Order: sequence, then structure tokens, then C-alpha cells
Amino acid sequence: MTETSILEWLQAVKDPEIPTISVVDLGIVTKVSINDDNVEVTLTPTFAGCPALKILEKLVKDRLVEYVGIGNVEVKTNFETTWTTDMISEEGRKALLKHGLAPPKPHPGYLELDVLSDTPCPYCGSRNTELKSPFGPTLCRSLHYCNNCLQAFEGFKPV
Repeated sequence: MTETSILEWLQAVKDPEIPTISVVDLGIVTKVSINDDNVEVTLTPTFAGCPALKILEKLVKDRLVEYVGIGNVEVKTNFETTWTTDMISEEGRKALLKHGLAPPKPHPGYLELDVLSDTPCPYCGSRNTELKSPFGPTLCRSLHYCNNCLQAFEGFKPV
């Protein structure tokens, strides 16, 4: 058992709100420690108030206890490290598109609100889009409209 094998096994654990992306590709699995046959996984939430935190901890633990050779599994949530959208993998960005969510652009750490105005449509790729609201159904999403394919869509906010 290695950190790599643990991360491969956790690819099957999907975000409950976005079932096309794994917790690994979302970048919230921030540490895996192995001590003999015991495994400790640290999760860093996308937002401190994420309502899915306890569910995610349980899903990760349930997935890992399925494997022979793993003794005790402990899943912790870390609030000391800040998660950013730059932690989303390239596969994760593709998974967001598959879900109909515009993935966030990588950024150097400083953001202006107008970054939300330049969000390409996840359906047709057009940049002829409008920001309808910086507040979507969850804290991590914004609402947009594509003037080319006439689809309303959500964007994953860069943080």
C-alpha cells in the first residue's frame, strides 16, 4: 500500500454535489499518511461551511476500509490550509465541464470580481456570455448565460 494506491482508490469517491468529479481531482485530499497498516487522510474543504464535509469524510473512510491490508482509517478535515481552485486537477476541470459547470481559470492568487464576467460556456465554448449573478445555488458557483447557444449555466468560482 502506497500513497499513490490510496489516491487511486479514492478516485471512486465523488463529490456529492458534483458527481462527475472525484475528491482527489477536486484537490481536497491534501495529505495521506501511512503508518504500518493504518491510514490517515486529510481533507481540505473548498469552503469552511461546506455542508458535505461529514459526508465526504464518511465516503472516504468507507471506501478505504474496503481494502484488505488496511487496518485503521482516520479521516480528518483541515481548516488551517486554504483550498484554492488551482488545486483542481486537469482531469477535475474536464469533469466539471462534463457536469455542465464552467471550470475556474488558474490565477496568481489575486482576483477581481470581473473575472466572473469572462467565463466560457461549458456547452459550446463561446466567450459570448453574461454573468447573471455572482451567487449560484452553492457558495462556490455563479450563474451565467451564453448568448450563442442560449444555455444558462453555472460557473465554478475561482478562489
